[in-house]
Amino acid sequence: MAIDKKQVEEIVRAVGGKENIEAATHCVTRLRFALYDESKVDTESLDQNDLVKGQFSSQGQFQVVIGPGLVDKVYDEMIQITGGDRSSKDDVKAVAGKKQNPIQRAIKTLSDIFIPILPAIITAGLLLGINNILTGPGIFFDGKSLVDVYPAWKDLASIINTIASTAFTFLPALIGWAAVKRFGGSPLLGIVLGLILVHPDLLSAYGYADAVNNGTVPTWNLFGWEIEKIGYQGQVLPVLVSAYLLAKMEIFLNKRVHDSIKLLVVAPVTLLITGFLAFTIIGPVTFAIANAITSGLIYVYDSYAALGGLIYGGLYALLVITGMHHTFLAVDVQLIGSQGGTFLWPMLALSNIAQGSAALAMMLVLREKKMRGLAATSSVSAFLGVTEPAIFGVNIRYRYPFIFGMVGSAIGGVLLTMNNVQATSIGVGGVPGFLSIFPNKWGIFFIGMAIVLVVPFVLTVLFGRAKLRKEDRSASNETVNEPKAATSQSASGVTSSTAKTDPNQRTRSAAQVGDEAVNTLEIMAPLTGQAVSLEQVPDPAFAEKQMGEGVAIEPSGNLVVAPFDAQVAHVIKSKHAVILEHASGLQVLIHVGINTVSLKGEGFNMHVEAGEHVKAGQKLLEFDRKVIEDAGYPLITPIIIPDGQDMVERVEVTTGDVTSNQNGVLKVHLKG
Repeated sequence: MAIDKKQVEEIVRAVGGKENIEAATHCVTRLRFALYDESKVDTESLDQNDLVKGQFSSQGQFQVVIGPGLVDKVYDEMIQITGGDRSSKDDVKAVAGKKQNPIQRAIKTLSDIFIPILPAIITAGLLLGINNILTGPGIFFDGKSLVDVYPAWKDLASIINTIASTAFTFLPALIGWAAVKRFGGSPLLGIVLGLILVHPDLLSAYGYADAVNNGTVPTWNLFGWEIEKIGYQGQVLPVLVSAYLLAKMEIFLNKRVHDSIKLLVVAPVTLLITGFLAFTIIGPVTFAIANAITSGLIYVYDSYAALGGLIYGGLYALLVITGMHHTFLAVDVQLIGSQGGTFLWPMLALSNIAQGSAALAMMLVLREKKMRGLAATSSVSAFLGVTEPAIFGVNIRYRYPFIFGMVGSAIGGVLLTMNNVQATSIGVGGVPGFLSIFPNKWGIFFIGMAIVLVVPFVLTVLFGRAKLRKEDRSASNETVNEPKAATSQSASGVTSSTAKTDPNQRTRSAAQVGDEAVNTLEIMAPLTGQAVSLEQVPDPAFAEKQMGEGVAIEPSGNLVVAPFDAQVAHVIKSKHAVILEHASGLQVLIHVGINTVSLKGEGFNMHVEAGEHVKAGQKLLEFDRKVIEDAGYPLITPIIIPDGQDMVERVEVTTGDVTSNQNGVLKVHLKG
């Protein structure tokens, strides 16, 4: 497909001109810029450019979504226009990282550490929720738990509790692994460091307070230096600081110790020194700091509960936009470890629901079919705890649903804090978040859920419809005063044409053209796993369908096969994605994982080449799940029907459990 050079020039101008581009690269779907000044970006001009499917800024990079198969041509043309140098993804990432202030870099560091261990924490949270149901008194019977009435369930509950509590018991090992890896050291040494800090020979941190009161705190005596012999279960700061020291010391020694003796020197010396400092200096100091932070939060919570709920509950959605919400993962973990529960997580769960409710309300406000569909699907995602599609795809775009979502969650936050609602674990957000709440507070939490469901929904519908009526009146006045056909744009972004002689006339959209014959192409699942809607993909370009309709699969295996007889139109250089072309001319993108372009092909084995003809079920590529997961990237794999293909009339999506080459996931209706 040929591209219009003028449109590429418009993209360059819209991002502030070539003098505003410090570095630029591209992946399979989008241009990635490191800009000197993002305030110079003309977003309206980008929205009007036919080449641009979407735009957003993330972690210091400004990204312009072009689409597969076309983005490389646009990039080549852009390089010729600007005369700039070609940059790699790492180059742009490094430049973008330098532009972040220290607070942003600290937030990103915490995010990089905690996000990879979230699956373990979420699993623990869900299982603890099940254990709460089994052991919580008063849920099914007055004053008694299910296991009290049916003792046969007691041991099952005990097993579930053991499995669930493991992630929190050995949390320092998980944090040590993720932190040392993030700081550039050996992840295995990070695990060992974490286990050292919770060794069974140490006094558990959970029993420290009682031991202090009883005067029974065990100590080591190092030549007259008394050191408390305590562990750091449930603590975050001690292992974070120790992990940083371990990683830097390992890097230092690796550069200076000869290869022949590295195995005998680097790891032993690194662990010995770091462990010693962890018990003598780092641990006691950071333990005191962590306790001071916790005490401060508890004081605010006890003294100004309503104010705390109003601020945190109301502003949490703003934290999501800035990425600062990842910072509070460490705070939640610290509160659970030291106090047995967190009052922050319940407000997060209500904020998820509030933004989902506001997005759902937009279904009754928006007129454009595609946006109504996005509002519906993204609201479901938010109700299940993933708010980014709803926030970035719908609520921020129209502003007022986002604001009303915050209003609802602020009211809910006040209710929760005034009634001391706490969670026993984190990781379960949205509607399922009740599983992590102490059972004796479920009633209050459900009232809070009702508030965040009703308030944002009602306010959004009332305000949105009033706004539409006002715009319709303005459009009618313009039509009366203008004898020629006039074009108006509603709040939903739908452009309609009205004439004075026929005020009810509307132009037909492509989806409404139904007189032509339609052929149907069923696309089988290229992977085995769970097919889900695109809104659940943690990437705005896919979740907002900026590149086109499609589906995503959470793979259970590691093999991608051809979903139909096809020709390989394009193989991405980093081997994580491939574009197939059907005999009808329809192209389909299969993109394994999110941001996996950064792996530069590591963990991927491509079995086909561009131009090759493949049969349905033929092996396309294999991927190493461990490599991708260890790098912290999601495995979810979007299957996209790229926009701009004139033969496509509509796309039907099927979700659920799928087996590769056996179950259909997409049904594409073709014109003609």
